[in-house]
This record gives sequence, structure tokens and C-alpha cells, in this order.
Amino acid sequence: MANIKSAKKRILVINKKTEVNKSRKSEIKTYIKKFEAAINDGNYEKAKEYLKVCEKKLLQAAAKNTIHKNAAARKVSRLTLKLNKIA
Repeated sequence: MANIKSAKKRILVINKKTEVNKSRKSEIKTYIKKFEAAINDGNYEKAKEYLKVCEKKLLQAAAKNTIHKNAAARKVSRLTLKLNKIA
């Protein structure tokens, strides 16, 4: 454990940010799973809605530096390709 007051504060701040980032990533993964389930069911309209939500969440996470912007763009691109295959 840290002895210096500023170091103790940094530990607390990092722990809070870690929780927020985990929550964001988990939410993104959940929506991607829902999107892929809709794709597997052949439900184009539902998949289209989930893609819209996934894209928004990924770009927000990239803006907040939870994930890298190129990683977000790559994931959006791959999901869009999957949707276009069943269209």
C-alpha cells in the first residue's frame, strides 16, 4: 500500500476508472452477442438495430479512451460486413 497521500488517491481513482471501463467493455460485448444471435436467427431488422447500438457504444468507448479508436472502427466494420452478408 502507498504511503504518500497523492499515491493513495491515484489508487482510488484508478480503481474507479477500471470499474467504469470494465462496465463499458462488458456492455459492448453483450450488445455484440445480441447482434450475432440476431444474425444467426436471420432476423435482419433486429440485427440492424443492434448494429446501430453497437456502433454508438464502440465509438463512445473509443472517445473515452476505453478502447483504441482503430479497434472500435475495426469492430464496427466487421459487424457491418456480417450484416451485409445476410442482407
